[in-house]
Amino acid sequence: MLYHPPFFRTDFYSMATIVIPSVKKKQAASIFLVFLVGLGFWVMPHSAEIPAPGWHLFSIFFATIVGIILKPLPIGALSLLALTAATLTKTLSLEEALAGFHSEIAWLVVLAFFISLGFIRTGLGKRIGYHFVAIFGKKTLGLGYGLLSSELILAPAIPSVTARTGGVIFPIAQSLAKSFGSDPLLGTERRMGSFLMMVCYQGSTITSAMFLTAMAANPLLVGLMQEAGYSLSWGTWAMAAAVPGILSLILMPLVVYKFYPPTIKNTPDAMTFAKDQLKEMGSLRKSEWIMTGIFIFLLVLWVFGSSIGIKATVAALLGISLLLVFKVLDWQDVICEEKAWDTFIWFSTLLTLANALSRLGFTPWFSEQVVHLVSPYHWTIAFGILFLIYYYSHYFFASSTAHVGAMFPAFLMVAIALGTPPFLAMMSLAFASNLFGGLTHYGSGPAPLYFGSRYVDVKNWWKVGFLLSILNILLWVGIGSVWWKVLGLW
Repeated sequence: MLYHPPFFRTDFYSMATIVIPSVKKKQAASIFLVFLVGLGFWVMPHSAEIPAPGWHLFSIFFATIVGIILKPLPIGALSLLALTAATLTKTLSLEEALAGFHSEIAWLVVLAFFISLGFIRTGLGKRIGYHFVAIFGKKTLGLGYGLLSSELILAPAIPSVTARTGGVIFPIAQSLAKSFGSDPLLGTERRMGSFLMMVCYQGSTITSAMFLTAMAANPLLVGLMQEAGYSLSWGTWAMAAAVPGILSLILMPLVVYKFYPPTIKNTPDAMTFAKDQLKEMGSLRKSEWIMTGIFIFLLVLWVFGSSIGIKATVAALLGISLLLVFKVLDWQDVICEEKAWDTFIWFSTLLTLANALSRLGFTPWFSEQVVHLVSPYHWTIAFGILFLIYYYSHYFFASSTAHVGAMFPAFLMVAIALGTPPFLAMMSLAFASNLFGGLTHYGSGPAPLYFGSRYVDVKNWWKVGFLLSILNILLWVGIGSVWWKVLGLW
């Protein structure tokens, strides 16, 4: 047997807790592993074609992505550590490290969070949900479509998919399921709840892909496109997503109904349940009327603002100002919205790091390597390979934002370099950045919430998720690309 000195006999957890004694063993080990990953890449020999600052920033960036996956600390805290490391090592100047914090894309994200507060605080989001249940609620399949309709209406205004589907749609779906005796604690989850939970969660990934402001990482995607030299408006995104998105919302519940059906097919009492909830809520309050008016006004500006010189971020600023003036929200609501400010920090940081990687030469170098790998193929085959790698690599990510930051810029540049029409490459990868969240029970923010309700087990979640991934690819890239051609976008 080989003899190992005492130091190497020390287990990894113990070694980590010696360095970081104030945290739990698993957390300490994760932090220590992130540090070792960053240090290991920093000292690793690398190609002479990559400038040293570019490689060093990649080391910090890759360690940050590993940290986001392992989650030893909140993503915002990890982001600040990344910026600290980049500035202390002089990889980035302080001005360069803070560049993402004055990005209009980052501010659009945080402002959209505040707008979503209006829907939640006034109760307008729940009211919309119950209205659709009252309309479509005769059958379980109809209930699914009713909840999806609510999700679709709320999506443009609530950029946090976790807040939207977790804070508004999930409680309604759970209440409906339990009102019909479908409860995992009773072993009756398949009566209705399993179907509704799967439909609502998968629907959230579809609606997130349909609007620029429907998921926090979407503005990041647009920002990365801008860095590559391409611009995309709110209206163009929505138009490109309209046909594949609507088809997905129509067909997805039918696929789930076929392969993961509820045992209760008819639900006439659901309409009564929703109507009772609406009756209890009473007529529209003044705050709800104001919220409705401001929301419609914002949608108009987001769709047509570019033609009159009003950017989406300016429109969002105007919307927040109106909500404050009309006292739908107060200033305390804004400054206490932790998720918004947390998102602003990590979002701005990832935007900064991704942009700097491109500027310092790492992303172009990586793109060249992948180009050499797939260059023997026609761009249609090469892009197909790139797309499938990008989509299904999400099995290894617990964060859509982490996935986007790690892979989107390089894959976009590679695809375009191979001859893929830029719009086709941009939108295919952008829509995939939302849709791949449906693969696993940890694929996006609300996934742990739905999975934690115990209505769907891992086996069925992954099976249905994979089946729907095939459907989504066929609709969004197959039919979608034809639709974009008809629109003259590529």
